[in-house]
Amino acid sequence: MAHSLESLVIRHTHRLSSPKGSAGEGATAARQFDAALASVGFKLSAELLERLSGLSEAAVVHTAKRTLRTVSEMVGDHARHNAYFIDFPANVPDTEEFWMRCVTKALGDDKSRENVLTQLAHGVLDLLSLPTYGRYQHTYEEMLAAQDELIASAGDRVTVLHLGRDLDDELTDLYLALAGSTTPLGEDHLRDLKALAERCALGPQPESIPVRENRAVVNEARLAVGADFLLDTVIDVLRLACALSGGDVTLQEPTRFRALSRPTRRALLAGLDAVVAANPAKLADVHAHREPFKRLGERLHPHEYPRWPHAADVFAVARGEKEARSFDSRVEKLLDEFDVLGAVQLLKSAPGKLFRSLDLLLRIAADQEERDAVVAAAVRVAPEVSGRVVLSVREHFHNRERETDEPRIFVNRRGRAWVARDVRPPVPAADRDRLIAALDAELRRRLPAPGRLLLDPDVLDVALPLSGRATAAGLGVLPRGSVSAVDGEQLRFFVYWKETENRTDFDLSALLLHADYSTDSWLSYTSLKAVGGEHSGDVTEAPDGASEFINLSLDRVRSTFIVPQVNIFAGESFEEVEESFFGFMLRDAEQKGRPFEPRTVRMKSELRGVGRVALPLVFRREDDGRWRAKWLHLYLKGISSANRVEENQVSVSKVVRAIVEREHLTVRYLIDLMYGDTTAVDLWDGEPVPDEPVTYIGLERPEGLHPDSRVITLENLRDLIPG
Repeated sequence: MAHSLESLVIRHTHRLSSPKGSAGEGATAARQFDAALASVGFKLSAELLERLSGLSEAAVVHTAKRTLRTVSEMVGDHARHNAYFIDFPANVPDTEEFWMRCVTKALGDDKSRENVLTQLAHGVLDLLSLPTYGRYQHTYEEMLAAQDELIASAGDRVTVLHLGRDLDDELTDLYLALAGSTTPLGEDHLRDLKALAERCALGPQPESIPVRENRAVVNEARLAVGADFLLDTVIDVLRLACALSGGDVTLQEPTRFRALSRPTRRALLAGLDAVVAANPAKLADVHAHREPFKRLGERLHPHEYPRWPHAADVFAVARGEKEARSFDSRVEKLLDEFDVLGAVQLLKSAPGKLFRSLDLLLRIAADQEERDAVVAAAVRVAPEVSGRVVLSVREHFHNRERETDEPRIFVNRRGRAWVARDVRPPVPAADRDRLIAALDAELRRRLPAPGRLLLDPDVLDVALPLSGRATAAGLGVLPRGSVSAVDGEQLRFFVYWKETENRTDFDLSALLLHADYSTDSWLSYTSLKAVGGEHSGDVTEAPDGASEFINLSLDRVRSTFIVPQVNIFAGESFEEVEESFFGFMLRDAEQKGRPFEPRTVRMKSELRGVGRVALPLVFRREDDGRWRAKWLHLYLKGISSANRVEENQVSVSKVVRAIVEREHLTVRYLIDLMYGDTTAVDLWDGEPVPDEPVTYIGLERPEGLHPDSRVITLENLRDLIPG
């Protein structure tokens, strides 16, 4: 358990909790540790190297083993990445030539000849029936022997590991940061919060836990140690019941409630009773989740506990036996009657709901007087709305300036994306601009005065993480909508998957699009070579894990967009496989090396989403010829089997266009709000850092910052979102 918690700290903070061990002469072992880290693209900070050097050799080796295991997993080097074509990207054959080679070998095989001849006579051939198709024809070791050594480059990725505090302190800090996050966490971070909460439930707690899913996870841990729940709505209790049953605390997916122990049932019923007794109007919240409440009532048996009558009322409302007129129904009635002023008056008591209704209210308002009332109400309640919602509404209205016939993208909490034509009437420009100015003023008021700011220019175009679900877990992963530079001559994608029990075939493909988003060409198992690129070959099963690669020489690619995608051709879903991840590498042309070289990996993200087609990001050639990546983290529904780039090119193109054309709020936006045109911002150019405390915002933490500095990197970028 200790190792997993140390690993958790490394993944989230890029810090090693202060190494323990007896004093000694560990300098040689520490340098060897640093060299081993370099092979996977990491290094020790000077401070951490010095600390390790003062420990015994045994203590350094102990720390090194655990750390190397963690960072290898972070970058994807824990897997053995074989390629179907042994010397990929060299000598990749043309697709038809390769298929004929497989057929020729099958005809020379006594076991397969008759079957293949029969198929050929009918004019249809199943590639999977060919013995040499889709299965590695060489071992991982043979592939390594066939590849040249990687030539080190100054452009290789180097991720610095810093010296942290004691493990207990690091875990407490991480728990407080995750539990108190102002934005929802992704699934992986929510799981990490669960592990931390189990350890930290009786220790220091955040001032508030604004995100309801986080509160459910913390309440589950508090139940286990006998601490009081943190509840203020009946939905909090429902989420807690989902957590106790191993279900979905976001309430997006139905939970099958488990049989609960009598003490647990009493605790949940007492919690419900206390919430409703304090505010009977809370009963109206039941309507949004009537079915889950009915199923929960079957497990809690509220009739057995007459001392908590208000809890029984919750389930009576769910069953329709007790009336509790919901707030939403009252608002809906007013909107159906186009009573904008009445709806605004009612929504003032629910500022978050008012903000989410602003677009509709401005569209259906009959005249300028009503629109003025909508804007005035928004300005009045803005201080009571969470920063995340204010920013989301600000981004929404910024993008409403576009023509209404542009495609509109919808993305659910699980990353599933679909596109529809925007048929909404426009919002009057003057009202939109007034609202945007008011939102800017409110956000400026909330932002802290950071004093002297040290800023990495590369972070300016990173999208604000308004939800952790807009970012996949992994290394070097940016939130959806972020834009980052691509510096390198060779761009190489990779996918790795390992099936759980059923034969599973993932296919890595790349769709190349013209400037108008029409198809230029693609690389896939049906098109092994295209202008500027090569595919490593189709692997059709992964009992021991499998990898596929696509290599592109960027100076030879003539398309405007490169869209990597992972298609599920057969077998288990992204959520069912034992493991699956995607990433990309950047190399200089002369570097050579294995198909997978960890220190050239720029990004590695987990593939865990609902859908049969994954779209991690898109690469775009700018007018100056340089390439930039825009991050997607999207999944398309696809079909149940045989998803292929040829069939989904139109739907992929529509989604890519919708995301590329959409403008996301970025770190640059917040910096401009905080500083305006002042000169208190220093751009970080790798020079020695100031001796005084600063606020540093960048992709990674530089060495040598004053210990009292506030540091914001990719790992805690959510801290930029005001409460």
